[in-house]
Amino acid sequence: METPLRAGLIGAGFIGSVHAHAIRASGARLSRVSDSTPERALEAARRLGAEAAAESAEALIASDDIDVVHICTPNATHADLAERAIAAGKTVICEKPLATSLADADRLVAAADRAGVVTAVPFVYRYYPSVREARALIDAGAAGRLWLLHGSYLQDWLSNSGETNWRVDPSQGGGSRAFGDIGVHWCDLMEFVTGHRITRLMARMSNAHSERPTAEGMKSVGTEDGVTLMFETDRGATGSLVASQVSLGRKNKLWFSFDGTEAAYVFDQENPDSLWVGGANESRILPRGPGGAGSRGEGPDYSFLPAGHPQGYQDCFNAFVADVYAVATGARRDGLPTFTDGRRAAKITEAVIDSAKNESWTEVLA
Repeated sequence: METPLRAGLIGAGFIGSVHAHAIRASGARLSRVSDSTPERALEAARRLGAEAAAESAEALIASDDIDVVHICTPNATHADLAERAIAAGKTVICEKPLATSLADADRLVAAADRAGVVTAVPFVYRYYPSVREARALIDAGAAGRLWLLHGSYLQDWLSNSGETNWRVDPSQGGGSRAFGDIGVHWCDLMEFVTGHRITRLMARMSNAHSERPTAEGMKSVGTEDGVTLMFETDRGATGSLVASQVSLGRKNKLWFSFDGTEAAYVFDQENPDSLWVGGANESRILPRGPGGAGSRGEGPDYSFLPAGHPQGYQDCFNAFVADVYAVATGARRDGLPTFTDGRRAAKITEAVIDSAKNESWTEVLA
């Protein structure tokens, strides 16, 4: 019987709890957890079912009983913690953004390559069977020539001016919030599904609220509530994206339409068990299941439940973590998002920030 991998979790907030569920679902051990203080780490260990609390993130990374490090802390801490974990020879799963600067992302990719360790960034929307179905159909040529790639990613968790979060502060979250936090998910999904790469873009950032509360009272907001952008790809398509964290009633609506000359494919993360296929004379909805969405390509590998039993975000996260652990033990998995994909997101984010600042079309580094 194989010995289960031993995971260490750094950061025990919302996304940390998602990681903890996925660790257990994969059959690994949640050996240690650390948080902002030793006291909070003890509470988190009890709440999440970890075997022990670590005194600090650094102590967790150095522990001999940790094979995989999960980094779920504020964005500005990612690069340093990931670099330490790589140096310790651990498999590393780092929440996005991989780093708040492209230079740091470049450094992490280079360090991981030198060390030969497995790395991953949770672009987990790749793991919906309906998404894999769209990818397989497009790869098979069923769409014809893709010419228009458009969509949105809308949330409302910051819709009230009295709401705030560490992500609002550029020193903790980075220079972009709405795009850096959720827009990168949409762009990663677009490039993964279509095979197109964004080559240049025009971005505009905006805010619903100019001030939000801080410990010192109401202060000017340093990051955007929303971003709109147009882009061009290396295969001759054009596209657009609207990303917002202040769109009332939208809890987590990631939506895309990839339009080809022969068919269009539409996916909605709030209704993920189906794929809409548009045609000139008729349109179809493919439900997840045998012969439907997720039945082609790698889709069947990620369709765990019978048709009519919805799979959701946690299921995707579980599949992602299971793939990371499989690769860490020598297996191969198609489509695993690695630090290279995290660096790609950093390149696009840098172009979005520069374009919005200069009010101009901006090239995206290859």
